Amino acid sequence: MLFILGILFMVFGILFSIAWHELGHFMPAKKFGVKVTQFMVGFGPTMWSRQKGETEVGVKWIPAGGYIRMIGMFPPGPDGKVKASSTGRIGTLVEEARKVSQAEVLTPEDEKRTFYNLSVPKKLVVMMGGPVMNLILAAILFSIVLVGFGTPVASTTLERVPETYTASEFSGTKNGGQQADSGKQLPGPAAQAGIKPGDTIVGYNGQAVSDWSQLSELIRSTPAGPVPVEIDRNGQVQTLTIDVAQVNRQVVVDGQTTSEVKPQGFLGISPQIQAERQSVTAVPGYMWDLTIRSAQAIIAFPQKIAGVAQAAFAGDERDPNGPVGVVGVGRISGEVAAEEQVPAEWRVAQMLGILASLNLFLFLFNLIPLLPLDGGHVAGALWEGLRRQFAKLRGRPDPGPVDVAKALPLAYGVAFLLMGMGILLVYADIVNPISLG
Repeated sequence: MLFILGILFMVFGILFSIAWHELGHFMPAKKFGVKVTQFMVGFGPTMWSRQKGETEVGVKWIPAGGYIRMIGMFPPGPDGKVKASSTGRIGTLVEEARKVSQAEVLTPEDEKRTFYNLSVPKKLVVMMGGPVMNLILAAILFSIVLVGFGTPVASTTLERVPETYTASEFSGTKNGGQQADSGKQLPGPAAQAGIKPGDTIVGYNGQAVSDWSQLSELIRSTPAGPVPVEIDRNGQVQTLTIDVAQVNRQVVVDGQTTSEVKPQGFLGISPQIQAERQSVTAVPGYMWDLTIRSAQAIIAFPQKIAGVAQAAFAGDERDPNGPVGVVGVGRISGEVAAEEQVPAEWRVAQMLGILASLNLFLFLFNLIPLLPLDGGHVAGALWEGLRRQFAKLRGRPDPGPVDVAKALPLAYGVAFLLMGMGILLVYADIVNPISLG
């Protein structure tokens, strides 16, 4: 049941994100007087719709995006008219799209309410409105997660202190340099010294400690041998001596695990993970770091998609950090919701974080300057403004709006490519899914 609820949460969250995005286009378009005839969430056949004034509002069956239909998205041809026909396959596509764009321009009043008649700044506001709404929603959700719930942080309070550990897992030397027998269980250094779960380490080898990363670094750099450790147990501070082991482990640099392996100190302890609430001022920095990583992911997207194809059709292992489709996002959300060993508030925070990350990705993805993405229309508006400024400087007449319809063949190619990648991701999410397990 929790798994299904997690999926439903993400489905409705995605639908809301789409509607929120389209609202970002709709509100400024109406404010600037553009006639909007449709406001749709999804594509394909209509599931439900209702007429609200001059706008049909509805939901379609395929939840892979949404759109608003503004009259006059493409201007008439150079002669000021829409041709009835055109020679050539590409020319026909352009003129048919132009005809559809102009079909609802029925009166002189409608002519004044077309999108192409807007000024360049207004066009930019309308087209940037959708991505900006996704950015706003991401900021709201990240604020709820970071400030309201907090982020998981490893503390110096201990969750586990195992009595033994398997030497084969940590092949190396132990207890003053004696070679460990890789086939037997060895006593855990911390447990042998009397450390217990729930103890909080406040000092290590004469140095006060306040966070897990500091403690972990101190332990790793300690040679084998006795070390005094201060613990807080039920409000009582006491000092115990731990006979530190030394094992071969991967080197960690700036929080990142490297491939280098060398002998390091080992106590046999695991931290409690606690939620640490952040200040509102931490949200922009967190979002900026995630924005950089998301932009890098978009750049690497073609390469990652090739890996998804290999995983889907050749049975290769799926990259856990690779792209996922709508099905994959829903599955991950369901697994998060069903993880009963994790506190409920952490599961809610994780699902909100997934939805926030998705909205941040949609903001960046829609800025790609290619039709049919919003960035393509933004690029067209910027070129229109630049062209008009050049004409004005050279004393030439206003060249009029940029004919974005001429880029439709490229737009169709991009649309088919995006559709193909979406289908591939859905297929891969079904036959070779990414699982949190």
